[in-house]
Amino acid sequence: MKIAIIDTLGAHGGSFHYYTFGQAIGLINSGVDVSVYTNKKTQDPNIKGLNFFQTYNNLFVGNSKFLNGYRWIFGTIKSVLHAKFNRTSVFHFHIFHTDMLVLFNLLFVKLLLGKIVLTIHDVNSFSSRSENSIFNKLVYKLGNVILTHNRFSLNELNKINIVESIFIIPHGNYLPFISKKHTQKKAKEYFKISPNKKVLLFFGMIKKVKGLEILLKAFKNVVKKNNDIVLIIAGKVWKNDFSLYQSIIDKNNLNEYCIIHNRFIAQEKVSLYYNAADLVVLPYKKIYQSGVMLMAMSYDVPVLASDLPPIKEMIDDEVNGFLFASEDTDALSNKLNDILLKPKLLESVKINANKLIKQKFCWNTIGTQTKLAYESIQ
Repeated sequence: MKIAIIDTLGAHGGSFHYYTFGQAIGLINSGVDVSVYTNKKTQDPNIKGLNFFQTYNNLFVGNSKFLNGYRWIFGTIKSVLHAKFNRTSVFHFHIFHTDMLVLFNLLFVKLLLGKIVLTIHDVNSFSSRSENSIFNKLVYKLGNVILTHNRFSLNELNKINIVESIFIIPHGNYLPFISKKHTQKKAKEYFKISPNKKVLLFFGMIKKVKGLEILLKAFKNVVKKNNDIVLIIAGKVWKNDFSLYQSIIDKNNLNEYCIIHNRFIAQEKVSLYYNAADLVVLPYKKIYQSGVMLMAMSYDVPVLASDLPPIKEMIDDEVNGFLFASEDTDALSNKLNDILLKPKLLESVKINANKLIKQKFCWNTIGTQTKLAYESIQ
C-alpha cells in the first residue's frame, strides 16, 4: 500500500511536523509505503523507509498572499503528480481550517482519480471567518475516509451531516522526538528561577479560546497563598492582543510572579520550558484536541485542564491529570492551591500519565488503526 501524506504546514510556526513524522513511523511499521510532501522549513527526519520531499519549497516565506498562494498551488501540483507517477492512489491531508487552497488540493487529487483521507484536527476553525462553514462541508464531502481524534469531534462532524466513513484515531505522543537532556534544576537556572519555587507553565499559541485570562485571574488568588511560585507564559499571540493579558497582570501586581515569552519558541528551546515546569495549565474555553497536553505528558509533566468533553476523554481527575470547571476562575485557583499542597498526588499523577501516553497514544498502535482505515476505502 502506497500513501502520500501532504503536509503543507510542517514545522512552520510550531511542532506539527512531529505529528506527521510519528504517523509515518507507525504506518511504516505497519507495512505501509509512506511518502511525505512538505516545505523546506521542515527538515528530513531520516526515518528509515520514509520517502521525504520538500515540494512546497519556501511556502509561507514573506507576507504576500498572492506569492504564497502560487507556491501552494505549484507545490500541490508537483506533489500529487509525483505521487501519482509513483503509483500512489491514497492521499492523506490534515485539516485545521478550510479555504480555497485546501479545496484546490482535494479537487486536484479527485481530478487525477486519487482517493482522499482527511484527518480533521479542528472541526470548526478557531478563525472568525464566516465562510469556513461553507468550505467545511465542501472539503469534508470530498474525503473518502475521515479520521478524527475523539468522540467529541465525531459528534461535531455528525452535526454537519458527514456521510463518509469516520474513524476515531487518537493523536499520538511526542516520545520519539523530545529531549529530556535538561534536568529541572538546569532548566530553572536557565529562567533564573530559584530551585525551591514551583513552576506553572502556559505553553502554545495565545489564542482567545485558550483562556489565558482565566488562568491569570485565578493566579492572583494562588500567589496570596503561595509566594514560592512562578507562571511561565510561552507562545506567540495569534489573532489576539496580549495587552489584554498584560493589563490583568499589572492590575493584580503579578509581574514579579510571571515570566512572559510571548513569541515563537524555537524547537531547540522547547524542552527547557517543559523541563522547568511542575504543572502545565490548560484553561481552554474550546478545544478539539490538545497537542500541548500530549507534549506535557510526553515530558512527564502533570496537566491541569478545563473539564471540556475532549479533555475528559483523556484525563481522569487526580488519576492521570487534573480537571477544573471550565471558565471558572475560583475553581481553577482552588484546584491549583490544592494541588500545590499535595506533592505525592502530583507524583502519582505523573506516573499514571506516563503509562497512558506510552500505551494508548503509541504511534505503532495508531499506525495499525490508520492502515485499517485506509483499507476500508472502496
